[in-house]
Amino acid sequence: MSGIARAVRRRRLDPTAIVLIALIGVIVIGAILVSTVGRNFFSPGNIRDILTGMSVLGFVAIGQTLVILCASLDLSVPYVVSLSSLIAAQTMNGSAANIAPAVLLTLLVAALIGLANGLIVTQLKVNGFIATLGTGLIIKGYLDTRYQGTAGSVPAEFQLIGATGIGPVPVSTIIMIVVAVLVALFLSRTRTGNHIFAVGGSVAVSRLSGLHTSQPLIVAHMLCSITAAFAGLLLASRLGVGSPTVGSQGGYDLLSIAAVVLGGTLLLGGRGSVWGTIGGVAIFAVLDNVMSVMQVNPFMKDVVRGVVIVAAVAVYTGRGVERRRARFTPAVQREEAAREPVGS
Repeated sequence: MSGIARAVRRRRLDPTAIVLIALIGVIVIGAILVSTVGRNFFSPGNIRDILTGMSVLGFVAIGQTLVILCASLDLSVPYVVSLSSLIAAQTMNGSAANIAPAVLLTLLVAALIGLANGLIVTQLKVNGFIATLGTGLIIKGYLDTRYQGTAGSVPAEFQLIGATGIGPVPVSTIIMIVVAVLVALFLSRTRTGNHIFAVGGSVAVSRLSGLHTSQPLIVAHMLCSITAAFAGLLLASRLGVGSPTVGSQGGYDLLSIAAVVLGGTLLLGGRGSVWGTIGGVAIFAVLDNVMSVMQVNPFMKDVVRGVVIVAAVAVYTGRGVERRRARFTPAVQREEAAREPVGS
């Protein structure tokens, strides 16, 4: 029974709590390592660097969370990021009067891309991995053909979003947190949000329950592309121009999936949270910051990320096994007790 008790105690810690504990541990270890090279991890400048590093990946990972909760994937996000930066910069063309139309046009184009992804997955029954990979390659082909380098110009007023902050907290990070709050409320307070969890848990059961299983998938893909567009807008703000390679160079497709998995969301769908994802993004940002301060070989960053991801998945998998054992052990014990002779 002691094994069951331990399993029950561990079940009380949901993945988001585990991510928070892991983040605290990474911060403590990072502060110690940074202090060995004579730097202060908690200095305002360093905190600003970490939060700045969270912003772009945070936007993409928030949308990727919605898609993965539906048991799908979106590999088109880096190209949506690049395309969004170009649409915004070219539409603004250096004029502050064009900021609002540029932002609206960028979000509209991204929503249409997400709609296309959702329709391909739901109506043509193409796996999300393949569907979004194909869409991404179409966008990449357009970018490679249409652009030979950076294009457009972002006015100084819009560049303030990527360059200013309140104390050590960048404005871009505040916007990202606001988006995370809105998405979290969407998942917990709306019917479509609840259906996203249901469809991710089991499409067959959802269909038998009378749910329209296509709608949550389409909405998730549209929101994923829209949050990727926010990332593109932020990068355009920081660079001052649009870039056809800024998304793919950042590797936001695989990094966003890794952050979502690190945050405790199941790749099979049905269970996870936006705040776990934000915790995963924060862990990556702290690791990158510590390795940059200590001047670690850039290739080692990918090694460390890989080790962290594998360790996280191993922990979550082990918890899943213990959860199943805790669920089925009492039934097995009752069955064995029923088999025992009455006088034994």
